[in-house]
Amino acid sequence: MTRRTQVTLDLEIHRRTRKRAAELGVSVAEYIRILVARYLASLRTPPDPSIVFTLGRSAGSDIAKHKDKMIAEAFGATRTADLRYQT
Repeated sequence: MTRRTQVTLDLEIHRRTRKRAAELGVSVAEYIRILVARYLASLRTPPDPSIVFTLGRSAGSDIAKHKDKMIAEAFGATRTADLRYQT
């Protein structure tokens, strides 16, 4: 579902917005939607770094041996296949 919104821009901002939207081949409305979506996505709360410091607290854990994998998992890395560690 969408909702119509009206935005007032000063003349220079409006001119630059129209120009950039044209360069991208989208409407001004679509360009503004893209900008708002990107901005809101950037506000997501980053992972809590303190979770890294509790990785070695389990009995018998060898954090030095698998630290890269464990840190990647703690931060939700999507590219853990790139990490090289030896077992």
